[in-house]
Amino acid sequence: MRWRSLGTIGLAASLTVPWMVVWLTSAYGGSVLGPLSTIGTVAASGVSILGAAFLLAWAAETAEKDVPRAFAIAVLAVLAVAPEYAVDALYAWNAGQFAGTERGIEAGNLAVANMTGANRILIGLGWSGIALFTIFRRAADADPAVEDRRGFWTDAVTVDRDLSLEIVFLLLATGWAFLVPFNGGIDIFDMAFLVGLYVVYIAIVLRGDVEHSDIHTGVPAYLQSFARPLRIASVVLLFVYSGLVIFVAVEPFAHGLEELGTGAGIPAFFMIQWIAPLASESPELIVVAYLVNKTRSTAGFNALISSKLNQWTLLIGTLVLVYSLALGRYGALPFDAKQMAEIWLTAAQSFFAIAILIDFEITVREAIALLVLFLSQVLLEFAMIRELVTVPFSSYEMLLAYSAVYILLGLALFIHRRAEFRYVLERTAGTVSSAVSGRERPQRADD
Repeated sequence: MRWRSLGTIGLAASLTVPWMVVWLTSAYGGSVLGPLSTIGTVAASGVSILGAAFLLAWAAETAEKDVPRAFAIAVLAVLAVAPEYAVDALYAWNAGQFAGTERGIEAGNLAVANMTGANRILIGLGWSGIALFTIFRRAADADPAVEDRRGFWTDAVTVDRDLSLEIVFLLLATGWAFLVPFNGGIDIFDMAFLVGLYVVYIAIVLRGDVEHSDIHTGVPAYLQSFARPLRIASVVLLFVYSGLVIFVAVEPFAHGLEELGTGAGIPAFFMIQWIAPLASESPELIVVAYLVNKTRSTAGFNALISSKLNQWTLLIGTLVLVYSLALGRYGALPFDAKQMAEIWLTAAQSFFAIAILIDFEITVREAIALLVLFLSQVLLEFAMIRELVTVPFSSYEMLLAYSAVYILLGLALFIHRRAEFRYVLERTAGTVSSAVSGRERPQRADD
């Protein structure tokens, strides 16, 4: 097992080497590999992201031996989506530096567009795609998270009931997000509430108990066999190195994809809202697919939901800080009416997704609903931008219409599942109470 695990780690690490060589040597006068073409850049950086994603997943699984699983997954989620923070921060910085100019206004709109695109991709493609992947691959390995029922459309992936805490905090962040456009921009009150909400969440999960219920195999099992000091050092090294690789590789990967897309005639604004976030979300999706493939679907969905929570809080909340630093004084990050509608649509999609999760499962029907609503909106907007279709409404009106659909569906589910929602609130209250008091939350018969 030792040599096999070391060989597996070495193989994943080797995938990161070409791009790290390019990055390191470029910092000292030029790449030893010579100038890379756009396709070469996308290939080298993309492969390095794949290798780093595996290292990151192994670090998170190994860490579960020493810290609460929710905290390990939260760290994984932050590192996996850190590139998205970097890309969005760049647009927010440019908006502050060139405030009052056309370039600054466009950068502010791009910051919001990139943020809303990333959040909607995470649910529209991430939650739905991973749910369908989990259900479709159940024939390969028995997965305790998959429930086979009468009728294919009702087959479901169950999620951990301990996610009650994340569901409630995500609902609070979503409720606040509906209010953001009314302030004329992302301001200090948004930062205080959303960042504060995430800090409270982390404080609660840190008080949780370390769980050893999952049986790990492969690389995580090997690393967990180390003595505690060496194990912790290995986890830290894997987290730091994989985080660094992802951080330095995703931006050129995203920009390379943008160049290829614009060269193919895809509008630049559309690329920045959708293709760049898809590239920056790729480490997270790779990690979750890896966990699902190991029949650890519960941990995979925990990571997806944790990612949504930190993007919906930290990512939004810190944009005003970056903007103000670039501006040289405090200022709210401005955006236009189109981006107001984008924020409302993103919040509405989040509301519908939470309504789906409050019974702790995602069925095939619900996953397809998330996927179809997401794809139809993106494809319709693309067709409108390229003037491939003639419609009697504007892009702004189309976004509001989709928002209304998400909200109506979400309200219907909340009403139908009001008993489940009450259970989620009660369970979350118990988790918070036990974290404050330091006592273990008592188990309920229906846990």
